Amino acid sequence: MTIGIIGAGAIGSNIARLFAKSGNRRDDRQQPGPGKPGTPDCGAGPPIKAAAREEAAAADIVFVAVRWVDVGKVLDGLPAWSGRIVVDTTNPVEFLDPNSPEANYPSNPLAPYGIRAVDLGGGYSSELLAEFVPGARLVKAFNHTPAELLPQPSVSGGQRVLFYSGDDAEAKAEVRAIIEKTGHFPVDLGGLDVGGPLTSPPLGSLSTNNFIKVRA
Repeated sequence: MTIGIIGAGAIGSNIARLFAKSGNRRDDRQQPGPGKPGTPDCGAGPPIKAAAREEAAAADIVFVAVRWVDVGKVLDGLPAWSGRIVVDTTNPVEFLDPNSPEANYPSNPLAPYGIRAVDLGGGYSSELLAEFVPGARLVKAFNHTPAELLPQPSVSGGQRVLFYSGDDAEAKAEVRAIIEKTGHFPVDLGGLDVGGPLTSPPLGSLSTNNFIKVRA
């Protein structure tokens, strides 16, 4: 099985580190994000390697880990997905200029973090991302916990919880197996229309939370 990671920002790089530590690393490929040419400095080490966008997207399971504003630009024009699994790690937020008035709006609960929520017109992020990966089997995962904690699945004698959701049972089983191999504790939230909104900021009740499964 091959794994491709499109994007080498905070989430993409930390997923690569996690896979390198856990053994989910054979034939992994990471494509640098927009404006980040060359080998991503993720610290994962070989055999995780930098790859062209098309090569990363040709893997058996592809993690999309780019900023929401870049989703269309990065995924446009890629070859047919043909039933392959795409893991949506994105969150529908935009990063704010720290000197802009929006960075201090009291009505924006995410302003202290330098971001604001994108208006999805009543939809949810995976629903919109699916339009850019027609034919893929989409699973939402790896998006709700702080990115820097992803390479640290074990804490305080327990396992960090990773939520996942999707509409294809076999695809979810594949992603669940990956989560288990990393040492995290997987929790199935059901379909994309339920799990996606629950884990997306700012209104998702499970977003930005750091749950721990304590071993009995």
